[in-house]
Amino acid sequence: MEKEAWRIEKEQMVEGFRVKNRTALKGQIVCVGSSLMEMFPIEEWVKEWGPDAPVIYNRGVGGYKTTDILPILDACVLDLKPRRVFINIGTNDLSDASIPMEELMGNYDRILAVIQEELPGVEIYLMAYYPVNYEAAAEEMKSCLLVRNNDKINRANEEVKKLAEKHHQRFININKNLMDEKGNLKAEYTIEGMHIRPEGYRAILKDFMGYALEPAWK
Repeated sequence: MEKEAWRIEKEQMVEGFRVKNRTALKGQIVCVGSSLMEMFPIEEWVKEWGPDAPVIYNRGVGGYKTTDILPILDACVLDLKPRRVFINIGTNDLSDASIPMEELMGNYDRILAVIQEELPGVEIYLMAYYPVNYEAAAEEMKSCLLVRNNDKINRANEEVKKLAEKHHQRFININKNLMDEKGNLKAEYTIEGMHIRPEGYRAILKDFMGYALEPAWK
């Protein structure tokens, strides 16, 4: 079967990561995940912190599930030998009704195990999944958000928190500035109910950087 155009594009992106990694600084901070990470312009925005700002590499790959990330952990994380990793993976699994929560978390568990085995002493921040907004969603997105709803996201966050404890890493939730009074993603921050506008990322930037800048804890 012919490969989908979007997947070819993402595979080319990953190959681009491999090339960039050859000259990238080692021992820095890496962000990994799917589209909600890929769309976070943290590599550019971190420069606003001045000459003493940490180096942050964004290795998010939109559209990817946990099973897609596992075989490319070298390109997205390991080759860079980071001291700190921010991870937000599994949202596309949550959008797929055929993937049970146990399968998602099993894959996430393996991702963490590989990173820790290959990078002893690495600090990993497991980020809470961002909320969605069904009421503000585009029509073509609503069927997806019936599956990936905020109740399911909240349950998934509880499971991610358990994974963090199991692996002696950190679970962080920086979602408060993204949420309206009902706990939904603010309508003004979302593109189509799920993905986040730059203004939304701006709303969480300070909290994110608070973790990126904190002293080593391992």
